[in-house]
Amino acid sequence: MERRACLKIIAAAAMWGCIGIFVRLLTAAGLTSMENVALRGTLSAALYGIFLALTNRQALRISPRHWYYFFGSGVCSLVFFNWCYFTCINLSSMSVAAVLLYTSPVFVTLLSAVLFRERITPVKIVALLVTFAGCALVTGLFPLGQERVSGFTILVGLGSAFGYALYSIFGKLALKHYQSPTITFYTMLFAGVFAVPISGLWRHLDLLLNWRAVVGGLGISVGCTIFAYLLYTDGLKDAEAGKAAILATVEPFVAAVLGIVIFHEGITVCELPPRGVASSTPEGAGLPAVPVRGQTIHRCLSYKDYL
Repeated sequence: MERRACLKIIAAAAMWGCIGIFVRLLTAAGLTSMENVALRGTLSAALYGIFLALTNRQALRISPRHWYYFFGSGVCSLVFFNWCYFTCINLSSMSVAAVLLYTSPVFVTLLSAVLFRERITPVKIVALLVTFAGCALVTGLFPLGQERVSGFTILVGLGSAFGYALYSIFGKLALKHYQSPTITFYTMLFAGVFAVPISGLWRHLDLLLNWRAVVGGLGISVGCTIFAYLLYTDGLKDAEAGKAAILATVEPFVAAVLGIVIFHEGITVCELPPRGVASSTPEGAGLPAVPVRGQTIHRCLSYKDYL
C-alpha cells in the first residue's frame, strides 16, 4: 500500500513539473502571475465541480464546521505559497527562491512529528539534508557569498516553503473526514474565490479568449491541478506527510527534462534541478520581461517561444 502511495505522490509531482508548459502559454496571452493563480483555481473548481455533480454528488457535501480544512489547503497553502514564491523571485533571483522553497520538507517533517506523531528517523534527516544541499548547490547559490539576500527576502522565501508544506498537513487532516475528490474540489474552490479579488482577473476577461489562454488554462487546471492533487491527496492516505514532501521534490527534475526536450533550453548537469524549477514559472522559462498594466510580466514574443 505504501509503495503504491509513493508512486501516486511521484506521479503528482511529475504533473506539477509540467506546469511550465502551460504557464508559458498563459503568460504569452498576457496574464500576470496572480491572474494565473486565480484562473487555475476557479477553472479547476468549475470543471471538477461539474464532473462531480454529474458523477458523484456525495463528494460535494461537507460539514460547514470543517471549512477551515479547505481554507487551510486552498488559501493558506495554495494562494499564500504562490504569492510568497513570486514575491521572492522579484526581490532576489530564481536560484534563491528555489532553494528557500525546497526547505518545505523540513516544515512538513517537523509539523508532522508534532501533529501526527510521525517519527523523525535518521534516514529522514539525511534525506532532508541532501535535498536542501542539492538544491543549493545546483542553483549556484554555493559557493556562498555570491549573492546578498535581505532578511525580508529570506522571510518571504521561507513563507513560500511553509505555504507549500501546509497542503500536506491540511490534506492529511481533511482525509480523516473526506475522500480525495472532496478535498481537491474545495481546495481549488477556496483558492479561486480568494485569488480572483486579489488578482483583478475579472477586469481582463478579454485575455481569456486568446487560444493560448484556453489551452494553457485547460492544461494547468485539468492535468496539473485536478489530476495532480487527486493523486497526491490519495497518496497521503497511506504515506507519511514528511516522506511525501521529500518525494515531491521530483517536480523540478521533471520540469528540467521538459525544458530541455521541448524548449531546447541550454543546461549543464549541475544546473538541472534549478532550471527545472525555473521552467515552471514565467521568470525561469526564459520569457522576456515587458511592462503590462503597470507591472512587469514575462511574455513569449513568437511561436517558437512557447511551442
